[in-house]
Amino acid sequence: MDNKRRDFLKKSALLGLAGLATNLVGEEKINALNKLTSDGGKYSLPKLPYAYNALEPFIDEQTMQIHHTKHHQAYVDKLNKALETYNGDQSFEGLFSKASKIDPALRNNGGGHYNHSLFWQLMKANPTGEANLPAGKLENAIIAEFNTFEIFKKEFTEKATKVFGSGWCWLIEAKGKLKIVTTSNQDNPLMDCVSDKGKPILCLDVWEHAYYLKYQNKRADYIAGWWNVINWQQAESQYTAE
Repeated sequence: MDNKRRDFLKKSALLGLAGLATNLVGEEKINALNKLTSDGGKYSLPKLPYAYNALEPFIDEQTMQIHHTKHHQAYVDKLNKALETYNGDQSFEGLFSKASKIDPALRNNGGGHYNHSLFWQLMKANPTGEANLPAGKLENAIIAEFNTFEIFKKEFTEKATKVFGSGWCWLIEAKGKLKIVTTSNQDNPLMDCVSDKGKPILCLDVWEHAYYLKYQNKRADYIAGWWNVINWQQAESQYTAE
């Protein structure tokens, strides 16, 4: 791997997770993000920056509780288990730069932990469903790339809806431009195994466990609800941080 590529991966991983840390509380600010924690050298489940019912009525309390304490916790536990026999760089940067070569358990569970940690931070309460739009430099970049926010929203929604099976939809920055991409399973745009690499700005989990209790098979309805709870301030931080 050349130095330019290595620096990109390092900055991207640090950026994404530095953004996550700003909204966490207490010791959780340094817990389980871009490097192993001090509690025996293991990753741990970060606390949410809001209550489980905070995203109602768009994402229900039971789904949030199960998604966080069961699904995300399982990725953390399985990642720690797989790391017990792994002698390489155990940071996200190290794992993602070799995702195509390492044990699938490291790739899948490392991705699951990172992706969910970012996903939680990119949402916030908006119970009344008032207009929720980007601002600042990210808004300008979206308009420059997609012409209008509505065009961007439509394209993102269509790509997220059409993800086959389980996966994620992302807004990324690559080579100074914004792009909407999708990944399968728990892959993400920082991994060496994906075709569209870049800095994550926004992400949406479209695994069925993210929405099935409330929306059943109606993924499009879940996505429509999610637009109401996007934390655009956090997305702006992701975009502008060096």
